[in-house]
Amino acid sequence: MDISYNATLGGGFDAAIERVTTALKEEGFGIISRIDMHTTFKEKIDKEIPPHTILGACNPVLAHKAVTALPEASLMLPCNVTVQQEGDSIVVRIVSPEAMMSTAGLNDNPAVKEVGEDANERLKRVAESLNN
Repeated sequence: MDISYNATLGGGFDAAIERVTTALKEEGFGIISRIDMHTTFKEKIDKEIPPHTILGACNPVLAHKAVTALPEASLMLPCNVTVQQEGDSIVVRIVSPEAMMSTAGLNDNPAVKEVGEDANERLKRVAESLNN
């Protein structure tokens, strides 16, 4: 089982962030956190890397179902999406909720498993839309 769904985009980094955010929104996800790794590394340890951002994506309806059924499911939230400059391309990696939940043993709860499957299908569609 793959841990992520990937897409490669052309264009600028900021445009890629906007495109990813829009694609996530179309599947019911909002961005609840953003970590600009390149800025953090420069500020904290004076190291430079190409632009690399982690977006914390959350679908509130699915998150509510999961944590209501099993509070420790919140350990898997939000769903991380990375956007990274690699040469002239932007690589997007979207976590597979099914893989994460399976690894953590949370699939034993039917309600949480159902949420993971739903989130997985939605995020897979996001990656597919970005690849088109």
